[in-house]
Amino acid sequence: MNENDVFKALADPTRRLIFDRLAQGIMHASALREGMTISQSAMSQHLAVLRQAGLVREERQGRFVHYQVSPDGIGAIAGWLDKYRAYWPARVDALKTLLKDMDQ
Repeated sequence: MNENDVFKALADPTRRLIFDRLAQGIMHASALREGMTISQSAMSQHLAVLRQAGLVREERQGRFVHYQVSPDGIGAIAGWLDKYRAYWPARVDALKTLLKDMDQ
């Protein structure tokens, strides 16, 4: 898994929706499909992309395969964001100064 795989996987709106649903808790594919207009085959393909990117992991329990968000995938996202987090305080301060100057 690399960060390019993570962002490619999340570039698709359907996969982002699936990931968002899984962020709320463990689910099986049928529950994930509720309210969506995609086939079971399409859901399996989306889950495979998310799994390969390291964003989702699966666990078989009897007949069902349960999916959940993988901490490793979230770590890759957080790591990428951390590189840019240092820039925001300076940007916010500059914006505050600009707005203050505009008010005067």
